[in-house]
Order: sequence, then C-alpha cells, then structure tokens
Amino acid sequence: MSKRSKYFVFTTLLISLAVLVAYLALNRKILIAPQQFTQNQPQETIRLQKQAKQEFDAGKYTQALATFQQVLEKFQKTGQLQGEIATLNDIGQIYDSQGNYTQALKYYQQALAAAQKIGDKNGEIESLANIGLVYYNQGNTDKTLELFQKALLMSQLDRNNWGKAKIFHRVGSLMEAKKQPNLAIAFYKKSANLIAEIRQNLQKSPKIGDIRGSYIQRFDNTPRRLANLLLKQNRNVEAHAAADLMKVQELETYLHGVKSKNPTLQRLEYSPSEQKLVQKVIKDLQKMVELGKELDTLQQIPVEKRTPQQEKRRQEIETIQKAILQEFLMFSDRPEVVARLRELSKNTGGENLNPKLLRRLQDNLKQLQGKPVLLYPLVLENSLELLLVTPYTPPIRHSVPVKRSQLERTITEFRTALQNPAKDAKKPAQQLYKWLIQPIAPAIDSANAETIIYAPDGKLRYIPLPALHNGKQWLVEKYRVNNITALSLTDLNKQPQSLKILAGAFSVGNYNIKVGTRTVKYGGLPFAEKEVKSLTDSFPGSEKLLNSEFTEKETIKRLSNYSVLHFATHAAFVTGNPEDSFVLFGDGEPANLNDLRLWNLNNTDLVVLSACETGVGGELGNGIEILGFGYVMEEAGARAVIASLWQVSDEGTQALMNSFYATLQQQKLTKVAALQNAQISLINNIIYEHPYYWAGFILIGNGL
Repeated sequence: MSKRSKYFVFTTLLISLAVLVAYLALNRKILIAPQQFTQNQPQETIRLQKQAKQEFDAGKYTQALATFQQVLEKFQKTGQLQGEIATLNDIGQIYDSQGNYTQALKYYQQALAAAQKIGDKNGEIESLANIGLVYYNQGNTDKTLELFQKALLMSQLDRNNWGKAKIFHRVGSLMEAKKQPNLAIAFYKKSANLIAEIRQNLQKSPKIGDIRGSYIQRFDNTPRRLANLLLKQNRNVEAHAAADLMKVQELETYLHGVKSKNPTLQRLEYSPSEQKLVQKVIKDLQKMVELGKELDTLQQIPVEKRTPQQEKRRQEIETIQKAILQEFLMFSDRPEVVARLRELSKNTGGENLNPKLLRRLQDNLKQLQGKPVLLYPLVLENSLELLLVTPYTPPIRHSVPVKRSQLERTITEFRTALQNPAKDAKKPAQQLYKWLIQPIAPAIDSANAETIIYAPDGKLRYIPLPALHNGKQWLVEKYRVNNITALSLTDLNKQPQSLKILAGAFSVGNYNIKVGTRTVKYGGLPFAEKEVKSLTDSFPGSEKLLNSEFTEKETIKRLSNYSVLHFATHAAFVTGNPEDSFVLFGDGEPANLNDLRLWNLNNTDLVVLSACETGVGGELGNGIEILGFGYVMEEAGARAVIASLWQVSDEGTQALMNSFYATLQQQKLTKVAALQNAQISLINNIIYEHPYYWAGFILIGNGL
C-alpha cells in the first residue's frame, strides 16, 4: 500500500469513527451507566486514582506507575474487573507517553483480554484504540487500520460515553502531534461534548455521588487543549466557548458534592467545515460506490493499454476495497453474528441467505436487469445490521442501534396498520424506513439502483419492504423490490418464456380445514372466477380450472404445459408449523408443503397465489413459513412466486392482478417491474391507495 493510500484509508477510518459515533449519539438517548461507578468502590481506591492521575499530569511517571499499581492490586483483590481494565489501560498510557511501546502494548493487551472475557464493550473499544495508536506511532499503519476498524465496529453498538471520550481525546492528541490541527479540533470537540453529556447525567444520578468529580478530572485537559489549539488557529470565539466549558468543568470538580438543580448541557458547536465532517458518513457511502464505478471502468481497459497512472489508480482503489471487505469479514466472524447465522441455518434448514456469500454476488449484479443492489438486514439483539452489495463494491455494512424487541414491536404495529384500511400506516412505515433504508440510501442512490433484491431476516419477513415510507412517497414508487431465498441465487438471470397461464379458481362453496390445532372455515372467493376468466381470455393458449374441476390431480397433469400458474384460492402460511402451510383446491382438498415439494415445476416461470394469508394459527413467529414456501416452490423448479402476506380484499386483488398481467403483456416488462407498476396504479386510485390493497403482494425469486 502506498503512503498516500494508507493515509487516505487511515484518515477516512478515523473521521468515520468520530462522525459515526457522533451521528449515533445525536439519534438516540445515551445511556450512562458504567459498572465502574459503584458505591462499593473504597474511598482509598478513589484517593489513589486521583493521586495517580495528578502524578501522571505532572509528568511524574515513576510515581504514577507505582500508584496505579496499588490501584490495580486493590481492584484485583476485590474482583472489580472493570476497574482493573481501566487501570491496565492507564498504566499502558504511561508507558505509551514515555515511548516504551513494548510495555504499553503488554498492558493494553491485558486490558483487551480482560474486557473480552467479561464482555466489557467499553473497555474493549478503549483498549483496541490504544493498541492501534501504539502501532501507528511505531509506523505499522496496516495494523492500525485493522484495530481501528474493530473499534469502529464495536463503537456502533456501545452505549457508554466514557471510553468514547477517551478515544476521541487520544485521536485528537495524535492529530495535533501530526500537525493536523483542524482534525485535532474536530476530535477534541467531540470528546468535550461527550464529557459534557457525561457530566449532565452524573448530576442527575444520586447513586454516583462524589465519584463523578474523580472521573471528570480524567478528562479535564480536553477543553484546555482544545482552547489552546483554537487560539493558535485564531479561532477566538470558539476558544472562548471551550474556555467556558473548561471553567464549568473545573467548578464542578471543585464543588464535587454540590449538584445543580437544573443542570444544562453545554455543547461546543461545530464550525461549517467541521459540520461537513458530520456529513462525511453519507459521503463515504457514496464514495465507496463511486470508487467502485471508477475501478470497473479501469478494469475494462486492457492491461497492455493502461497508462502507469491508470494502473496505479486501479491498485489504490483495490486496496481501499480490500479494507472495506476486511471490515465486513471481521463483522461476519464476530461471535454474536456467527451464533445468529448458526441459529438461522438451523431454523430455516439453510433456506435463508448466508451473508458470507454476499462477496460473491457483486459481479452477478452487473449482469442483471433493473440496476439492482442486494440488501440483507440481519437482526441482532441490540442492533440491526444492514448488509448491502452493489455492482461496484464489496459488501457494505451499516449498524443501526435498535434493539430486536423495539424493532419487532414496530413491525407488529406496522403489520396491524397494513391490514386495516382505516388505520394510518405511514408512521410505523416511516420509522422502519429510517432503520432499514435511510442509513444506506446514499450508496443505493450512487449505484443508480432501480431494484432492491431483498433477503429479510426474522419478523421482517412479515412486512413488505415496498410499503416503507420516506415522508414523501412509498418505497415502491422509487424502487422495485425482489425478495429472494438461498435458492434464488442460482437462477436470478434466467429469461422468462412466453406467457401461457394455467389458472385455477375457488369461487363457490365452503370447507372446514384443519390448521394446526384449529379448524378454519374457508369460503369461495366471489371475484376469483372473474379474475381467472379475464386472464385466460387475454392470453391465448391458456386454460382455466374452476371449483370442483380445480383439483390437485388435474393441476399436476397440466403443470409442464404452462409457464405461469395462477391460483385464485386460499393459501395459508401457518406460523410455528411451516410444514402445515397449504394451498386449498376447489374441491376442498389442501396440498401442504410436503405435497408441493413433489410437483414438477421445471417449466414454470411464475406461481401466483392471489389470496394467501400469513400468521394463521397464532402469533407471528420468525417468518420461516413465508421463506419456506418460496424455497419449496423454487426447489420444485419454479423461477419465481408472487404471494400475499395477508388476505387482501377480493376486489382489490382482481384490480392489482389485472394491472400486473396487462403490464406484462403490453409493456413487456420484467415480473418485478410489472408488479411495481401494478402497485403504483392502485396507489394512484383513491379507492385502493391504502397499502392494505397493494402492499401485501411480494415477489420471491427470479424477477425477470
């Protein structure tokens, strides 16, 4: 890697670390509850910590080491592991300041191991950052990049400001030492603002008491160094604000036992140039895609015709993409991610897409119509991980700090609103948009995407992505959405045949069908016969089966003669018992998933079930019944399936299907584009504009 490339990547990572955490802090409530702040901490230990800190600040490193060793022994005797971790980092910092990097690494690595052992994310982030800075001072930029990437990953999930404030102070110090004052100021400001938030929360907590002054003192030189640096840059107004913050902090320490009745949060404002850094997360996402496009252009030039400058640029971009890939692979190898993937594989029988396959899909996307990107949202306990592949980049990951329980509550709220035309579905639709799409929208837009290939995880399978709302329009009005299973990847670019439809309808009669432990009564769909007749009249060579003629036996006889199977009948995706999911024929006999697995659908481009219902038989589960149905149809040979997530109105279904098939026939669009057009046509119809009528239909598999 060239020095220029190393500097570019390193600086990008540093800024991304600062900006990303700043962004997250602005968009969630910060929780300040570090375990090290306990009333059980002996006063003697607190006194020794203060003394060691004062000795360190005075440059009395030998005395500070001796005192911190006493503190360490006390924490080790009492089993206070978080205090031990903090002290190991303090000792490492003393050796670091003396240039004794061997000893510094020894203590930092001990702190890291201890933090990993007890799951102390704050301690782990701080230790990783400290180790990274030691390697940077030793000139090992590659190792620094690796460690800062790990810290960046973890900082997205961590909710403790103490470690972050220290990291930003250390990075600010480094940037100041490297004669990069503008970057140093930005990092110092972030550290100072975090400290202000810490102080405000400590004032509100009666349990923490006098200890807060001790810990605020550990950061009291941040605003001081910031003020001095601002003065050197002739930024006097900002320096005055930093000095005011410093005075407040010193006064707080002096009045350590007195709490303000109305604590106010004092912040340092970012300058216009620094505010641009806050927007850098968006620009970085866009830049990843733009660099990928540039690389694609360079690679299309034959090697012998490339100029030396072009070849050098190609190598630089590949180095940057390698860093992106490395970050993604480190994420994939995290224990919680491995455990989640193992759980998914077990629960779905391998039907769910494995994120480890994503890196192989970049070139595949270039070959598909509709300018697609692939989105895989992975639901973890404390975060939603958005994994995005574009035709121009390795997998991009963005972590959204939302708990699984909160996400699932919003999913349930959204689904409830979707199924009731009297309810406003836009509020939960907008919240889900902010979690699922907004963070990665810059990269999607930079790729000029028209289609989102979607592999939802867990309860996300119960809601249609096209029904998310950005405050101005439904997602379907901007993007086509194509759901996939693991099997879809083998058949995404196979071209469809001419349209010949076998259409079956259950329009009269009533049948009692056992669904799990219950018996459910299913009645004929009045509009189904009209829907089927309209289809077969419009497409020469098609055939219809109505009511008693519409049996599994008669259907199987005809399967290989038609490219499209359209069933206007009930189908149920049974929660908790996916194998009990079934399609109901006109003679009252159901065919479950095990029956459907035996069908020969090798000549079938599309299976349409226009009256499905999901969640029959109880509460929502993990959506495996929907995934499993699509997988079984593909396993039997079908290229794609269109099914509904709830039982839509009979009349609304007919309107959507008429529009879908008319678009396929007249405009020669792909299946996914025709579905998008049909859904937009209903949105523009005042009778059917509520997503209840149009949003429930999802396409799984090959969208061509």
